[in-house]
Amino acid sequence: MTDDKDVLRDVWFGRIPTCFTLYQDEITEREAEPYYLLLPRISYLTLVTDKVKKHFQKVMRQEEVSEIWFEYEGTPLKWHYPIGLLFDLHASNTALPWSITVHFKNFPEKDLLHCHSKDVIEAHFMACIKEADALKHKSQVINEMQKKDHKQLWMGLQNDKFEQFWAINRKLMEYPPEDSGFRYIPFRIYQVGDNEIKPLLPNTSTEVSYGEQKTQVVIHGIEPMLETPIQWLSEHMSYPDNFLHISIIPRPTD
Repeated sequence: MTDDKDVLRDVWFGRIPTCFTLYQDEITEREAEPYYLLLPRISYLTLVTDKVKKHFQKVMRQEEVSEIWFEYEGTPLKWHYPIGLLFDLHASNTALPWSITVHFKNFPEKDLLHCHSKDVIEAHFMACIKEADALKHKSQVINEMQKKDHKQLWMGLQNDKFEQFWAINRKLMEYPPEDSGFRYIPFRIYQVGDNEIKPLLPNTSTEVSYGEQKTQVVIHGIEPMLETPIQWLSEHMSYPDNFLHISIIPRPTD
């Protein structure tokens, strides 16, 4: 891969100022103060919110506490989507800090996957990396790695260790010198519409009007130039799961 390490660092250390508040109908023994946190864009909500959970559990009756989940303006937030993607889709045109509501009851079974432990997050993360490498290298790179390499990828993400993660991830971003890039580019596209977020499937018809600039294409909170090489984007702007997560969102009208 081309060595634009500053870009990799900027992507890794992207943060979103966030204010967590407890849902008003939760039963507490005393008033619950908001909790502020800088959320890493490249991580997952259930991986980086242990402090949030502990903060609000202090004022909760223990019998009222069940699985934690989060919502923004009435929309449950999918923990298996990277945080940066969630923000770009739901709140990119709103003022900071991002205001997220915390729930401990009435888990929305139809909208969210359960996440009872960090093992669930790790399993999802590694499944995504393996899927991405199947597209890029016919799974050859990930299969040649040892288990300790897989663990280093996960621990690098979990502990927010850039060098630890990229020491291994760099191998997943390489390709033979005789090739012009990866076999296929791992990416997912999401479009906002009808009050819900839908991943777009191949041959899905979308009402995207670039000519009239009604929408914008956003990756990691920025709108890359449409002529940017997709190979470069894949190497430098992919999330740690090795996928480009691309949001198609309404362009601000102001």
